[in-house]
Amino acid sequence: MTDFDVLVVGGGTGNNVAAAAADAGLDTALVEPGPLGGTCLNRGCNPSKVLVQAANAVTHVREAERFHVDATLEGVDHAAVVDEMDDLLGGIAADMEARYRGKDDLTLFKERTRFVDERTVELDGDAVTAEKVVVAAGSRPIVPPIDGLDGVDYLTSRDALYRREPPESLVIVGGGYIAVELGYVFESVGTDVTVVEMMDTLLPREDGEVAAAFTEIAADRHDVYTGHRVTAVEETADGHAVRAESKFGDEITVEGSEILLALGRRPNSDTLDLDAAGIEVDEDGFVETDEYLRTTATNVWAQGDVAGNALFKHTGDYETEHTIANAVHGEHRAVDLSANPHAIFTAPQIAGVGATQEALDDEGTPYDVGRAYYADSAMGRAKKLDHGFVKVLAAPDGEILGAQALGYEASTLLHEVVLAMRTGLTVDDVADTIHAHPTLSKVVEAAVQDLTN
Repeated sequence: MTDFDVLVVGGGTGNNVAAAAADAGLDTALVEPGPLGGTCLNRGCNPSKVLVQAANAVTHVREAERFHVDATLEGVDHAAVVDEMDDLLGGIAADMEARYRGKDDLTLFKERTRFVDERTVELDGDAVTAEKVVVAAGSRPIVPPIDGLDGVDYLTSRDALYRREPPESLVIVGGGYIAVELGYVFESVGTDVTVVEMMDTLLPREDGEVAAAFTEIAADRHDVYTGHRVTAVEETADGHAVRAESKFGDEITVEGSEILLALGRRPNSDTLDLDAAGIEVDEDGFVETDEYLRTTATNVWAQGDVAGNALFKHTGDYETEHTIANAVHGEHRAVDLSANPHAIFTAPQIAGVGATQEALDDEGTPYDVGRAYYADSAMGRAKKLDHGFVKVLAAPDGEILGAQALGYEASTLLHEVVLAMRTGLTVDDVADTIHAHPTLSKVVEAAVQDLTN
């Protein structure tokens, strides 16, 4: 006899699985030691975008003169931004917990857990079993073994998002999406920012043309050292010194009052004793799943960051729908993560979907490139958008293989291509679609028309 019908480990996207199971009349346990809503609501995309919007407001004021508007920036009350954000998001998490505690057929455990046997976890000091288990334990910032790091204070994204007073100067170790978003935020409120990245560009996982263009933009705002691997950190009289070495053996030392580690995220699988349940992980610690999100253990599913299919909230939401269908309702619905977009909220924004040119070149896949620039569009000229382009990659038969955008509201513009890829539309279909003038969507239209000319 099991204690529960369904047990969900993790209250990020997993909270929706638990709610659906309880709504289906299944006796359900939800295990989450922290606030409900997971990384996105509490330590990731929600708080970071609040800060980014404040940074955007600063940018608009600073650029007002370009439009012959006399505007003066008197200052930024960063503490007020953070306090308002904390009240808003903390309230959402608290309301969610109150609803769940009052929900029929749902028991909330506010503690950490680990597996002790197949579909058996430890809760309140007892072994608790379930007929079905969903592992949605999320991820956390990577803290690498850098010499001297264990002897100094440093920030991770979790700390930096809720810091009420911006540091005077900040050295960011890493150049991925977390690094560039927070670099933009802190630079906008007056912090002297330095970014150190071991690869040749910032955002090295992006399309090479996008990464190179953004690296130039970022380097105009603050100090950027690419091609340098951080080897050691130490405290100084004024803060911290960070030593880094290039691939050619040259060394640099940069200093800042604070250090921010922004080197990606790692799954929380190592905290769960998954071996005891027969749940296998890959070499990077991500739980291995099949197309139905089943793990190697019977009646155990995994989703979200801990599964590693794609560490995006929207991917986790999509997986949640399938976990509910498969684990709760007994269906056999396969996930399809093709045409899975992503976006980076700097200024300008960056967005991508599908293959990059580098990936297609590595595969030997033939393709054509369509490209269009914001500055050549009517709205781009009106907004004085000096930076920005959209590129679309297509097979010779017109199948859209991928797209990338760098520019104003790129995250929104890209969704036209996402929908086209998802529904099997060709470049001819998109090029033949009437786009409202003079919207920025005309840049996407121009990029696909570049492929048809």
